[in-house]
Amino acid sequence: MLLRRFVTAMPAGLLLACGPLPTSAEDLNPVADFYRGKAVTIVVGSSPGGGYDLYGRLIARFLGRHLPGTPAVNVQNMPGAASNVAAAYVYNAAPKDGTVLAALFMGAVVDPLFGDIKRQTHDMLKFQYIGNANVDAYVCLVRGDAPVKSFADAFTNELVVGGSADGASTRDFPSMLRNLLGVKFKIVAGYPGTREINLALEKGEIQGACGETWSSVAATYPAWFKSGLVKPLVQEANVGYPELNSMGVPLTNAFAKTDEQRQILDLVYSQAAFGRPYVVAPETPAVRVAALRQAFMDTMTDPELVAEAGKINVDIAPTRGEDLQTLIQKIYATPPEVVAKARAAIAFKP
Repeated sequence: MLLRRFVTAMPAGLLLACGPLPTSAEDLNPVADFYRGKAVTIVVGSSPGGGYDLYGRLIARFLGRHLPGTPAVNVQNMPGAASNVAAAYVYNAAPKDGTVLAALFMGAVVDPLFGDIKRQTHDMLKFQYIGNANVDAYVCLVRGDAPVKSFADAFTNELVVGGSADGASTRDFPSMLRNLLGVKFKIVAGYPGTREINLALEKGEIQGACGETWSSVAATYPAWFKSGLVKPLVQEANVGYPELNSMGVPLTNAFAKTDEQRQILDLVYSQAAFGRPYVVAPETPAVRVAALRQAFMDTMTDPELVAEAGKINVDIAPTRGEDLQTLIQKIYATPPEVVAKARAAIAFKP
């Protein structure tokens, strides 16, 4: 009240010389000052049209409204090396000021555990984790006309499945099932991403695919499952997904013969808890990391986003960035001997 009287009593010329006074709390927020008038980029580590791209573009439509300063938000696709190309770009080359996020494959996050760490130019533990979009069930899919009608059939009949790059679930998961459990998968690797794998599946060039997220494939190809062209064969997860459970789709761990096999499956599938992680560079200022984490959670609970996700059958089950960071550190603390066995299990053998 005293401030208002003082301003009213000030000469007009002096008032103009002082400049405009703040009109809201956001005007006093340094994060808002930074983001106002800027553009934020979400670098999606996959080709356009896949599940990661679908989530990235949905989130981009709403994220800006929840960030202080309401910046524009764009999407850039950067596929390659199971999203390690995108991870390396954000870690090494992109601006480290909170204007560039990466949407990474879950496999990229644990690739140093299970893959070849020498090939990496980035440290997954040093990224700042902004949040995770959903906890999903990964599945093997099979064409209705394939010789394999159930997962049990795959132990006696060969199934040709498509896969992408080292570190991607579409290659690592079927490799593990073949190496660990003994299913007769013939893996055709090298597809750029799930969109290309699914196109080959639709055309009949391959008979199946593994390591695909049920929520995205069900949303993108609903006609497959209505017509019977493609069906889910088995769940690749530690805990069954309600919709798939109701369809009678079994879990792979039901086919494990030893406790060691179950332990390896549990470790590899633990990454499904962060099916769609979003990260920024390690050097991003802490105040902006905190703002991005809050904006991410506000975005994922935005009623308009939730309604839109429901219309396109996209599952939303977010994880806070702080909780995600803790979970990943816990996975990296797994005893080396268990990690070594899991690494051997997912090794691709053409």
